[in-house]
Amino acid sequence: MSSKAKRVLPTRPDPPSLEQALADVRGAHPADPVFLPPAEPRRDPGPSPGSPGPARQEAAAAERERLYRQSRSYVEMNQRLQESRERLRERREELQQAGAALERGISEMRQKAF
Repeated sequence: MSSKAKRVLPTRPDPPSLEQALADVRGAHPADPVFLPPAEPRRDPGPSPGSPGPARQEAAAAERERLYRQSRSYVEMNQRLQESRERLRERREELQQAGAALERGISEMRQKAF
């Protein structure tokens, strides 16, 4: 067993008073990011200087389509696998019940034979 000394954490400081908080807010720079509304994302950026050309946009669209089809294929395969797993589970239970019934039948036959 190890003997570690308990670490004593410093106490939490008292929260600032209302006057201190107001003085801090009043002293903040107007461009402080805390006081600025969040920038809204651009809706339709459109082509801008240095943006990819049409061929590159088509390639990106083709890649997105390929990834979408691949994702769809994965989801469909996953669903089929889950259905197969359920069918196998049911079949296993049926086989276990049949095996138990067979064991009982064998046991009964042995008792009758002796």
